Amino acid sequence: MAAIFRSLLLLLALSESFVGIFSIGVGVNYGRIANNLPSPSHVSVLLRSLNISRVKVYDADPTVLGAFAGTDVEFIIAVGNDLLQKMRDPQQAETWVQQNVQPYISQTKITCVTVGNEILGGQDNQLATYLLPAMKTIYGALVNLGLSKQVYVTTAHSLQILATSFPPSRGAFKEDVVQYIQPILNFHAQVDSPFFINAYPYFAYKSDPNNVQMEYVLFEPNSGAIDPNTNLKYDNMLYAQIDAVYSAIKALGHTDVEVKISETGWPSKGDEDEPGATVQNAGIYNRNLMQRMQQGQGTPARPSQPIDIYLFALFNENQKPGPTSERNFGLYYPDGTLVYSLGVQSYILPRIDYSSSKKNALSIFSLLILLLGSLLFAQER
Repeated sequence: MAAIFRSLLLLLALSESFVGIFSIGVGVNYGRIANNLPSPSHVSVLLRSLNISRVKVYDADPTVLGAFAGTDVEFIIAVGNDLLQKMRDPQQAETWVQQNVQPYISQTKITCVTVGNEILGGQDNQLATYLLPAMKTIYGALVNLGLSKQVYVTTAHSLQILATSFPPSRGAFKEDVVQYIQPILNFHAQVDSPFFINAYPYFAYKSDPNNVQMEYVLFEPNSGAIDPNTNLKYDNMLYAQIDAVYSAIKALGHTDVEVKISETGWPSKGDEDEPGATVQNAGIYNRNLMQRMQQGQGTPARPSQPIDIYLFALFNENQKPGPTSERNFGLYYPDGTLVYSLGVQSYILPRIDYSSSKKNALSIFSLLILLLGSLLFAQER
């Protein structure tokens, strides 16, 4: 009980600074490949206290969806890669929607289903053939059940699908994935759903630290890079990656599909051969990125279109396979303490005039969160 109480006190102390930045609409990925995370009910309290209103998960766990019932949190849920072959069957797809969307949507705001994750650009060509049919059957099931106006369907891609990413105006998909991407783009345009990309400048730096400028990938002051075809200047890699994806999409005949960043982040720890994976750099990347989101920035090629981003990730996940960095992308440790300060107070909160009534409201809010946390703890005991 004492540990829970201390964690909630810490969360409340931090919530005043977080509430400003997350109210701008930045989402967060809630991964759960770990054996030491707080329960979904406690995570629900955490996210609401921080005013995080958009969450992306990698499954459709009923415990998670139930924990957020009655909240304003918008959820992206997922059909796992292991289910794609089965989802080609319209009846199986409708059963999945009936079991994982229909029972919860009246209480939990499910707004999107991602079908598969990073399927294209990998080694499993058979799985790639299942992707679009599964997307279509899930969408068809939503239509049949009267849910297609509330829930859109997409899939998330890695940047491995690009053959060329610089200059951004010459962005192009790999030849071997075009056969899959082209009909997927047609589907997006038809049903008005976005193109999701998982974009990590960190991986570009990790693979070539001698030639990739650290300041360029961390949104720090730098000389930038000029696209020779457009004369547009890029002062960070993420924006260049986004515009490269737009160029690749345009090359396939589409200007009617929006690109959204379904994952981006920076690890706070890595192996000896993972340069740049430090607490300091992770804090710099996410602080600078969120400050730009707060300013409503667009990319150089689309300056008036704010970027839609989901940070990766809410927690460090101690059971993820792969190098050390894979287990250290979290904003939080599992015990509820921040991995690093997001430093948002310095450039957001001082401009807000807190009247005595607002301060009182915040105190009442804090008390309610503490009471709720205690009740949740008692119920779980």
